[in-house]
Amino acid sequence: MKKYHILYSFILLTLISCTNQAKNELPSNFTEVKIPETFSKEWYELNHSNDDYLVKNENGQLIVKSIEPKNGTELKINGGKLIGKDYGEWGGELLFQSDDKKIKPLKIKEGNILKIYSVNNKIYFIEGIAHLSISEGGLFKLYNNQNNFTYKKLIHFPDAPEAFQMYKGKIYLASHKNFYVIEGNKESKIFEDEFWGSLYPNSIAVFDNDLVFIGMRSGIAKVNLKTKLINFYRENK
Repeated sequence: MKKYHILYSFILLTLISCTNQAKNELPSNFTEVKIPETFSKEWYELNHSNDDYLVKNENGQLIVKSIEPKNGTELKINGGKLIGKDYGEWGGELLFQSDDKKIKPLKIKEGNILKIYSVNNKIYFIEGIAHLSISEGGLFKLYNNQNNFTYKKLIHFPDAPEAFQMYKGKIYLASHKNFYVIEGNKESKIFEDEFWGSLYPNSIAVFDNDLVFIGMRSGIAKVNLKTKLINFYRENK
C-alpha cells in the first residue's frame, strides 16, 4: 500500500509540474527565431511590420493578443475617463474627459503620454519620447481629489519608458532599449541596449521574480532575469 501511495504522489506531482509549465508557454502558433542584430536588414523588417502583440498573465496563463498600433491610451475612472495622447516629436497631453460631454476636456499635463494604468486602485502613467537623439521619460503617480488632478514623478529615465507591470511590490519596466526592476526607490538595470529598441514594447507579463514576457512589434520576448537569457518568438504566417 505504501508503494502505491508513493507512486500516486509521484504521478500527482508530475501532473502539477506539467500543468504549471504549460501555463506560461507561448501559443503553438509562435516559433522561436534568432534575435536580429540592431540596424540589420532583419531588424528593419521587424521595425516596419504592422504586427503588434500584447502579453498578459491571466490567472497564471500567458495570453497573447494581436493589437492595432495606436498613439494614445485611455483609462475609465469615476465620472469620466483619462486620455493620454502621444504625437511623437510634436508633443502630447494628458486629459480628463468628463462623462458630461458639455464640459470641455481638462488638460492635466503636457507631454508624450504612452500608458495609463490602474494598479491596486492607484493610477500611474508613463511619459516618454524616443526620437532621433532624444530618449527620455518618467513614471508618474496621478492623484485625483474630486476631479482635481495632481501628479508626482516617481522615477526619471534617461531612456524612454514604454511598458511596465507591478508584481509583488516591484515594478518591471521595459524602456526603449533597456529593462529595469524597481523596488522602492532602488532601480536596477537588468538589460541595456537590447534589440527591442524601436520595436516599441507595449506590455509585460510577469510570472515570478525571474520569468517575464514582453509584447512588442513583430513578436514576443521571453526573458529570464536571473540567467539574462532572452528568447524571441514570431507568429507563424
